[in-house]
Amino acid sequence: MTSSEFLFPQNFLWGTATSSHQVEGGLTNNDWWLAEQTGGYIYRNQGAGQACDWWNCAEADFDRMAEMNQNTHRLSIEWSRIEPQPGVWDEAALARYREMLIGLRQRGIEPMVTLHHFTNPLWMAEQGGWENEQVVVWFERYTRKVLSALGDLATLWCTINEPNVMISQAYGVGRWPPGKKDVNAMWKATLNLARAHAAAYWAIHELSPGAQVGVATHIMSWRPRRPWQPLDILATNMIAHLFHFLLLDMVTLGIMRVPGKRSTRVPEAARTLDWLGVNYYQRYRIGFNPSSAATLFVDLCTKAGVLKGPGGWGEIHPRGMFDTLKTMWQHYHLPIFITENGIPDATDEQRPQFIVTHLYHLWQALQRQVPVLGYYFWSLVDNFEWTEGYDPRFRFGLIAVEHETQDRQMRPSGVLYSAICHENGLPRELVERYTPTLLPELFPAG
Repeated sequence: MTSSEFLFPQNFLWGTATSSHQVEGGLTNNDWWLAEQTGGYIYRNQGAGQACDWWNCAEADFDRMAEMNQNTHRLSIEWSRIEPQPGVWDEAALARYREMLIGLRQRGIEPMVTLHHFTNPLWMAEQGGWENEQVVVWFERYTRKVLSALGDLATLWCTINEPNVMISQAYGVGRWPPGKKDVNAMWKATLNLARAHAAAYWAIHELSPGAQVGVATHIMSWRPRRPWQPLDILATNMIAHLFHFLLLDMVTLGIMRVPGKRSTRVPEAARTLDWLGVNYYQRYRIGFNPSSAATLFVDLCTKAGVLKGPGGWGEIHPRGMFDTLKTMWQHYHLPIFITENGIPDATDEQRPQFIVTHLYHLWQALQRQVPVLGYYFWSLVDNFEWTEGYDPRFRFGLIAVEHETQDRQMRPSGVLYSAICHENGLPRELVERYTPTLLPELFPAG
């Protein structure tokens, strides 16, 4: 490897990621749609509406992926479309997803299919959602239906996106539906999620033996607010365990370890990952707060003077990509995909540097034999961003979208990412052309 290039392995997968509720449009049968109607959850009480209109014309954006030299795309299937009522299947919806997957493959784009990306069918939510033990049966039934219809079109399957985020937001802080702040419900839902993942894993391998199955987990870079303070260190380690390792230990080791509670064995979930998906975005600092029982005596903060995203978004910390990958590899020894990585940046001022610096630290991890197989940037297009809705500060797309007109405009970061995909890495000439301010950092003199 010369000093003038940071090239990636041959056959490395370069792509982008999206999710059904955020891009498809026309969804009216899941719990997020209900939250949009109820009000109080989402920026200015907005709804996803037509989103990016993928249900009608996803193929136009597939063309854009191909033009940007991407060879993979991560998308999700909407459970509420496939199974609008318990045990009732919408064959037309399955046919449309089949069209989409065929469309990707025809363009040389390998699909990674996510079965669950935050949204739950209304009928499931009305019966207790992830708190109901029957969800394991329901999710396996749904998985089998999807695999029977689409299993020949995809090898890479992600069962559940960011279960740690979904659980903490829905049952810990109550910002997402069902809007609870109930620790016992949180542990119950976590256990059911692990069991549902396991049931889906075994079903996928039964129906498609050559499939590779994983889960996408949101991994943050945590740091003690005061590194010399033992209680801050203890709080940081506790949050890392609860947010990162609790569920991953369940689906690798088959055991649920909650501090202060007796361990629960989940033998059916042991060894149910073929690969580990890492969604990496940001860093937070953790401090112990004895007066904050509601947040498990933990304060979440950022440091003044460092680059941060809008609102409560954390610190932009590229080195955390390397640290995260090294930690996940040391813990689990599984092949890794970066299933999401991105920045909310409406002006596109920070995104080019974000992409290059994070990929540089990903490359550094590869040099240390961390087996990262692919990278999915979040996201291809501006989309509906959950509680942030269409807040103009939260634009993640390489392609800008005017949602009222569906007009698209490639951002400079999209042009850069296209060049990276084409070159399979970060040659000096590419960095010099698109992010010249990074040359001294990436290619120091001598």
